[in-house]
Amino acid sequence: MKGVGGFYYVHLRNSHFVYECRARGTFRKDGIKPCVGDDCEVDIIDEEAHTGYVVELLPRKNHLIRPLVANCDQVLVVMALKNPKPNLNLLDRFLINMDMQDLRPMIIFNKSDLMDEEEIKEVCAEYLAAGYETIAMSAAAGENTAEVERLKAITRGKTTVLAGPSGVGKSSIFNLLVGKEQAETGSVSEKIGRGRHTTRHTELTAVDEDTFLLDTPGFSSLLVEDLPEEKLKYYYPEFEPYNDTCRFDGCVHIHEPSCSLIQALEVGKIGRVRYENYVKLYEDLKSRRKW
Repeated sequence: MKGVGGFYYVHLRNSHFVYECRARGTFRKDGIKPCVGDDCEVDIIDEEAHTGYVVELLPRKNHLIRPLVANCDQVLVVMALKNPKPNLNLLDRFLINMDMQDLRPMIIFNKSDLMDEEEIKEVCAEYLAAGYETIAMSAAAGENTAEVERLKAITRGKTTVLAGPSGVGKSSIFNLLVGKEQAETGSVSEKIGRGRHTTRHTELTAVDEDTFLLDTPGFSSLLVEDLPEEKLKYYYPEFEPYNDTCRFDGCVHIHEPSCSLIQALEVGKIGRVRYENYVKLYEDLKSRRKW
């Protein structure tokens, strides 16, 4: 469930208790480190004190680096519509990182109470068109809303990660889904316009026997690693109909003549914000490979 200072806190199946465990010495010798979300086997030392040893890690179905977690079923990436202003370039980088690990996140745009309906539709439209499931909500409205009920249904029976920048309301949404104040809720600093880090470590919370939620520390930057710039176009789902229809083979949809994707952009079939983020990221990847 979490790891702190060499101790690993393990939720045992069919048990209401979390056991405080050390890892066997062979883990360090073999360069193995347990990760939040790992399925493991433990030897119980003291049943009353709920202590034991982690003796084996079971095979992982996935292993994310940012956030650091294993065996997640789905990711809810949270962005604020306002206060702080949404960094859609950062959002796109996060979506690409998840796609590289075969996960398609759901996007939650929080703080819908701070924007009018037309503005909200405009922000959501490009991501809906790209095939991402998107929900606009206000955590401040409390738990008895259709959006919260929808999220409870989506997370039931799964291990779900909530991720996103600081100050966007991840911990508030987490609290609504858990049903009690499991995480400290912070405020946005007026001076710097971004959130305080209200979640300081990665920890799974058991909502019920087979439903787990993970709130994660916020981040303000994210690199896309190990991706050649010419492959980037394959991580924008809305580009797919155009990737093999350009005049030149290997077209990367930036400066090439007779580019079918640029033609689609000019008539509004491709979202301009997403395309501009693509160009920025392409140039960033190209520059980093050069150096």
